[in-house]
Amino acid sequence: MDLAGVLLALLLVLVLVVSLLSNLLVLLCFVYSTEIRKQVAGVFLVNLSFCNLLLTVLNMPFTLLGILRSQQPLGGCVCKAVGFLETFLTSNTMLSMAALSIDKWIAVVFPLSYTSKMRYKDAVILMGYSWLHSLTFPLVSLFYSWVDYSSVYASCTLHLKEETERRRFTVFTIVFHSTSFMLSLVILCFTYLKVLKVARFHCKRIDIITMQTLVLLVDIHPSVKQRCLNEQKRRRQRATKKISIFIGSFVICFGPYIITRLIELLPFVTINYYWGVISKCLTYSKAASDPFVYSLLRQQYKKVLINIVNRILKRDLYPSSGYNSSLDTENDYCLHRTN
Repeated sequence: MDLAGVLLALLLVLVLVVSLLSNLLVLLCFVYSTEIRKQVAGVFLVNLSFCNLLLTVLNMPFTLLGILRSQQPLGGCVCKAVGFLETFLTSNTMLSMAALSIDKWIAVVFPLSYTSKMRYKDAVILMGYSWLHSLTFPLVSLFYSWVDYSSVYASCTLHLKEETERRRFTVFTIVFHSTSFMLSLVILCFTYLKVLKVARFHCKRIDIITMQTLVLLVDIHPSVKQRCLNEQKRRRQRATKKISIFIGSFVICFGPYIITRLIELLPFVTINYYWGVISKCLTYSKAASDPFVYSLLRQQYKKVLINIVNRILKRDLYPSSGYNSSLDTENDYCLHRTN
């Protein structure tokens, strides 16, 4: 194995370890905290972390073996099962992120009617659709024997073996990525841009009140005024930064791989091995980043983790009864919290 292969293997090991630990922490917080379990968004977060955890445990190790051995590391039946799971889990995680964005959109844009528009039953229905949708395509690919080891990606995935099936496989691949990646991306952009619009409106309202207060307090120290103005600027930037992370991480992690798979459909195009593996590792990196993007950097999860550590160390610095969590709705987009 050359140096590039070693670096790719080390990168995948790093992604695997981070993904395993971070997703386990999210599930631990869900089990430990009654408040998190009461939240409707917790259904989507648990489904997302569960799928990421399965992808980490069942798919990443076999891709790592494929990189190390430079050949198919598994038997035919096991490889088909792993490829089936990868297609299902990747699609399911995308739809889970779309469901989370819908939940945030309803919570922010319709805060007064959130409890009636997004109930636990509604969340379960959305996740039921996500599972049904995600199962359909790998079942079809398994039926047509389009799941096999691909040396380009060093993994068991969607793969065309017979050229006579190219047209059918092309249609299948385009429909699959359109109804998973593109559909999720459209939902993410629509919902989070609506959230950003509301966030900017509220931040502007807060800025007006702050400026009016500063005008009235003519004797206020210049340093205090400057701090207030700096806080206004940070508040505006924080809203844009959060939305950019939600959408940007989705595009950066999944985009290169999806585009590569679509370009690969052209019969005269050959994908470079190293680029194929890098794009695959980028999709795996989403499983490692999701817990931080959606959960672990929020104050509520930080408090729960601190409580867990204190309980393990038999300390009671932050008793669970003293922390009253709520939905991260208007506090999130008005950005009064520091995450």
